[in-house]
Amino acid sequence: MIDLYYWTTPNGHKITLFLEESGLPYRIHPVNIGKGEQFAPEFLRIAPNNRIPAIVDQAPAGGGAPLSVFESGAILLYLAEKTGRFLPQDLRGRTEALQWLFWQMGGLGPMAGQNHHFTQYAPEQIPYAIDRYVKETARLYGVLDKHLADGRDYIAGGYSIADMACYPWIVPHEKQRQDLAAFPHLQRWFARIAARPATQRAYALAQSINTAPTVDEAARKVLFGQDASTVRR
Repeated sequence: MIDLYYWTTPNGHKITLFLEESGLPYRIHPVNIGKGEQFAPEFLRIAPNNRIPAIVDQAPAGGGAPLSVFESGAILLYLAEKTGRFLPQDLRGRTEALQWLFWQMGGLGPMAGQNHHFTQYAPEQIPYAIDRYVKETARLYGVLDKHLADGRDYIAGGYSIADMACYPWIVPHEKQRQDLAAFPHLQRWFARIAARPATQRAYALAQSINTAPTVDEAARKVLFGQDASTVRR
């Protein structure tokens, strides 16, 4: 059994995509980040960065006490190794999948996240910041589009954790001010993943957990008002 501490964000969706694809038994513990539940002491014990997602594996390989993992990329890698699925076993395939996983973790996710912040959540519209992150998001879309231009169905051979990491960050493309028609190879890949039954189950689950994903003023203070004192408390 996997205990998943989750909220309906792109990083959260990565893990439900894997769990729905793999069939691993899991239970969800919603962590409403707009209400500050990510700062609860019991959550901090398994996720010291106060961010979702996190998991607790109640039956880790080799036995022993339950094992907790935080950070979405680390969780995907952990689950892939646990199940022996969605990560190529050969050296070259594994390397390709992992480099695109880390490309998402270090590039697509953070840059699209800043895009979301300055286009939607910042208290004032800052043209320089908006232009900077909208353009960088477009550049990253272009990188992935070029990679997929050879006609491959998925990022690294078969469907893998690289695809699961990237897809949720493309879902809000309209909010990122991106037109998928400008990236035809990425658009084809995106449609292929969207059509997978496990993808549809994962996103239906999200809608059942969070029916009001807007960020109000109270949530804004929780999400964007933290500093080092939050951790020290």
